[in-house]
Amino acid sequence: MTQPPRQHQTEVVVDGLRFGEGPRWHEGRLWFSDMHEGVVLAMTPAGELETICTVPAEPSGLGWLPDERLLVVSMQDRKLLRLEANGDLAVHADLSSLARFHCNDMVVAEDGTAWVGNFGFDLHAGAPFRTTELIRVDPNGNAAIAAEDLGFPNGTIITPDGRTLIIAESFAGQLSAFDIESDRSLSHRRVWAKLPEGRVPDGICLDAEGAIWVASPRGDVCLRVLEGGTVTDVVELDRGAFACMLGDADRRTLYICTAKDSDPAKSHARSARIERVRVPVAGVGHP
Repeated sequence: MTQPPRQHQTEVVVDGLRFGEGPRWHEGRLWFSDMHEGVVLAMTPAGELETICTVPAEPSGLGWLPDERLLVVSMQDRKLLRLEANGDLAVHADLSSLARFHCNDMVVAEDGTAWVGNFGFDLHAGAPFRTTELIRVDPNGNAAIAAEDLGFPNGTIITPDGRTLIIAESFAGQLSAFDIESDRSLSHRRVWAKLPEGRVPDGICLDAEGAIWVASPRGDVCLRVLEGGTVTDVVELDRGAFACMLGDADRRTLYICTAKDSDPAKSHARSARIERVRVPVAGVGHP
């Protein structure tokens, strides 16, 4: 007999943000972008915030090179930036000739290879939907198309063995998987899981049992999903869930970026939060 999903409730750690995105657990803190505020922040488990850098064209996905320099997606000008030791931001890769519209979330592998998604169309202006590409950026900054015909490529993870990339296709309502070949190309595309009707996968993270936590702004939930689509756990919220990350010393605290709306014009209401809940299984993989 199929067991009903376990239910969880969150506590609010930080309130009054404009729009949190791209959470990453790194060096004992939760790093994330306050996208519409134009800053990258790092938060201690006690909720203390530090501004890491300012990105005027809106930051999104985050990751690190092997030498610990931070990579930041700069959305509107479609660039991948690199934070140098002196605090300056340098252009790691200019993606403006490859991305159809604003760049968005990203995952960075152990060797510094980054995979960057983009909207594909002007979402907030009500432009018609169209599929778009996933861009691979090599550690030296060279960039190329890695995959095509994706329905709004969004949150992305790499499994601990470095062999599989799984990406949320928001407008397709599914998680899609690729094999990562030795030359960093992607192959063997397949549907990893379809989400329940009415749910939209945004940010995602992986746990040690191979399940994926999926933030869904539609339905105001964060779901733990198994390959094939079975939902084992549900976190119900009072506003949209846009991204999530497993953190703390044991990687068993699920941090969720929530907000009442993703529209930049509505973000001045500062409805965005970082919320969290303890869960049974620890996080693994990248990010």
